[in-house]
Amino acid sequence: MRRRRVAVIMGAALALALGSCAAPAGVDRDLVDDWPAFAAPVGFVPAAGACHPTVADVGYLSGYQPVDCAAPHRTETLHVGTMTGAEAERSAPPRTGSAGMRAAHADCARQVTRAVGADWRGGRLRLSVVFPSALAWTGGARWYRCDLAEIADLDEGAVTQRTGSLRGALKPGSKLALGCYNPKLSKDEVQSMRPVACTTRHHAEFVGVYQAPDISYAEFERTPLRTHKACRGLIAKYAKLPNDGNMQYRAGTIIYHPFEEQWRDGDRGVQCFLWVSERSLTRSVKGAGAKALPIT
Repeated sequence: MRRRRVAVIMGAALALALGSCAAPAGVDRDLVDDWPAFAAPVGFVPAAGACHPTVADVGYLSGYQPVDCAAPHRTETLHVGTMTGAEAERSAPPRTGSAGMRAAHADCARQVTRAVGADWRGGRLRLSVVFPSALAWTGGARWYRCDLAEIADLDEGAVTQRTGSLRGALKPGSKLALGCYNPKLSKDEVQSMRPVACTTRHHAEFVGVYQAPDISYAEFERTPLRTHKACRGLIAKYAKLPNDGNMQYRAGTIIYHPFEEQWRDGDRGVQCFLWVSERSLTRSVKGAGAKALPIT
């Protein structure tokens, strides 16, 4: 029966082909003009707000396995941007230190700061810019991910597993915000910073982020006094003191600055801490004035 049915259909089609070219009234002989046009192909773009179980260096499609942010994860994509201009015309994704990487990093820093509620470098956070793979770039992908992660501490910077979104993570009272510390020193160099409550005995406190000038990393390392002086200015503002020559006798400074690769990518944020060695503090010096930081 199936063979016969096929034969009848083929025979009818053949008769139509051999018959008169004139179509009966009301019959549309154009069999393709009513087909819908194929949609233009759309390349893969990652989703903003997605969380990920692992830290990515390259945005391979095969490794894209987002999870709900309420589930355990290590990073969160807070923003997805698009590379444009001359950098988008290049044959490969931007490399470390390139103009494209610096532009993407600057955009990510702005977007992430807006998302968490304060400068992201004021918390135990790590920002990563993730580009598509070289193959995806060749295929037209021009997106970049702004991924943020929580780190365990200032010194090791290891990414920790967490639950919940990082949006609003640095609002007042946040546990992720940098606060008070007891530094471990060796020959005037900080070996580690142990976080403590500001109401307990401590010797250091985070006061803000200094945006260093756009100079080479080598020059930045050659001129540490410029950075420490800038941090003293942040201490004065934080404690509501005059930023004059006496500041150097009120408190010392501890700085945490980007590594060279981060610097080349455009990160100029230096974390500034006040430091007193000869006595202990038992409260935050924010707005506390000269009584909290007397001249010594």
